[in-house]
Amino acid sequence: MSAVPSSPLLRRVPPGAWTAAAWCAGTVFTFLIRVRLPGEGLPSVQAGVLFYRWDGRAMLVVATVLTLIGSGLLRRRPLTALGLLLAGSVLGTLPLSVGAIPVPQFLSVDVALWFIAATGRRRTSRTAAGLVFVTLAGYLAFRLLCGWIIGTSTELAVAMTAAIAWLIGNSTHQAREHAEDMRVQAATQAVTTERLRIARELHDAVAHNIGIVALQAGAARRVIDTQPTRARDALKAVETSSRETLSGLRRMLGALRQAESEAAPLHDLPGLADLDRLAEATTAAGVRVDVRWRGEPRPLPPEVDLSAFRIIQEAVTNVVRHADTRSCTVSIDCREEELTIEVVDGGRGHGGTPGTGYGLVGMRERVALLHGDFTAGPRPEGGFRVTARLPLPAGVA
Repeated sequence: MSAVPSSPLLRRVPPGAWTAAAWCAGTVFTFLIRVRLPGEGLPSVQAGVLFYRWDGRAMLVVATVLTLIGSGLLRRRPLTALGLLLAGSVLGTLPLSVGAIPVPQFLSVDVALWFIAATGRRRTSRTAAGLVFVTLAGYLAFRLLCGWIIGTSTELAVAMTAAIAWLIGNSTHQAREHAEDMRVQAATQAVTTERLRIARELHDAVAHNIGIVALQAGAARRVIDTQPTRARDALKAVETSSRETLSGLRRMLGALRQAESEAAPLHDLPGLADLDRLAEATTAAGVRVDVRWRGEPRPLPPEVDLSAFRIIQEAVTNVVRHADTRSCTVSIDCREEELTIEVVDGGRGHGGTPGTGYGLVGMRERVALLHGDFTAGPRPEGGFRVTARLPLPAGVA
């Protein structure tokens, strides 16, 4: 069973059917107003001489044939179809003995003009509009050259209906183009957002453990000859961090390979509950992490919990890699309406302009997605401070 809903019935009707129906309706109306209907003393419009003659009926038949052929060609060859419809409207007007093409004989042209303006290219649309107005002007000019009377007011009304049909069709075309542009923009934005999310997760999952590996490997190299036991401990820490990094990458790649990768969550992502393990691993690498809680810890929304952990992890990683210090302090203030995080060290200020690395950019993006505030920079008294304020949604217990 198809999951795609069927289009409405009116949209499934081909455009040629609408032009043919408009011609038939206009022709019926033309006959009705020229005969005496029940309750009328006289017909609404006096019929011309040709209306009841065989040649007049033949013109109506030929006009109908031209209109039906044009209706069949409307989707494939719109300008040719419009030309046939215009020829049918002019030929169908001659037996009526009137000074201008009346609206009933022009309804099919209006429908075709709307369709061309709504679905065709701009050049085709403008050509079609020009063809319609040239035909109307040419009909009046021909009658003037022949010395016949013309119906200027009627022709103006017909031209107005054609202009309205073209404007409505052109507006429909512009609305469709705008909707398509918005759809493409939304799809592009979704892809960009997903790529940024993957990049942040890869960076945060790898950078910290690789930093720990680098420190432990350097420590093992320095003491391998003099303190073999410490070297073995350092190499064991290198092995543990490497395995954790590899396991995290495998989980992430497995999630990305799922059929609906854009909607699939990345499983087993850490949160503030893993903060003690992070502190222990970093302390073992040579940089002591003091964790201070303020307020009462409580369950947090998954996106806030993950972002808070990743911000702390990246800030601690920057301390390990750049601060040239032996300790840092992580403060977490869990209030009623917001979660505040602060990571402070007494090192040499991370050596660089704030915001120039991918780590700080990723932290700032995470906070911005949660509509929070983020600051990072050197402290006047020395060292570096990273502060993030994450608002908590109403109803968090």
